[in-house]
Amino acid sequence: MTFVPEKPSLAAAGDGDVRPTRAEAEAAVRVLIRWTGDNPDREGLEATPERVVRSYEEFYAGYQQDPVEILRTTFEETEGYDEMVVLKDITFESHCEHHMVPVIGKAYVAYLPNKRVVGISKLVRVVEAYAKRLQIQEKMTAQIANAINDTLHPKGVAVVVEGEHQCMTTRGVHKAGVAMVTSTMLGAFRDDPSTRREFLAIIGK
Repeated sequence: MTFVPEKPSLAAAGDGDVRPTRAEAEAAVRVLIRWTGDNPDREGLEATPERVVRSYEEFYAGYQQDPVEILRTTFEETEGYDEMVVLKDITFESHCEHHMVPVIGKAYVAYLPNKRVVGISKLVRVVEAYAKRLQIQEKMTAQIANAINDTLHPKGVAVVVEGEHQCMTTRGVHKAGVAMVTSTMLGAFRDDPSTRREFLAIIGK
């Protein structure tokens, strides 16, 4: 499987695949500041465009990361271990692709090894790689599970994501404290109810 990083679609704007320059990005922020009714040249906002662009490099760093490459290094010396591997409470910060506001939450990831295991930090990095993009939670959940399944070829993969969406808590219906839960179950986690129940019990769901 060859991984092709997702790129922001610029074709609709007539820009082809050409990524805007940093100067163009900063100019766009200045336009938005003016649109709000403020002055981008006043002292408090003068450096804001540069700061925003720098923050975007961090917020959307996942576009520069390859989940398949992250998972490529595995280990065979497991002494025959073939039980569930579970990581709980993986915190993440993402951004809603509809409003570009934060989604804050936790991910729970499990797999049933098929002779090989992967370093647990790699699983965290896969969550980060998909979270640090413009996302919807449903797609992110499936992407994490599919990357692990397609690269490690385990007996099963389970991913549960719980997120609080600020597009709903700070605008629109303004309902704070509401969490959205999504899950993707593959292989044994989908086919074997007892395996699925064990995973959900371990993560407290």
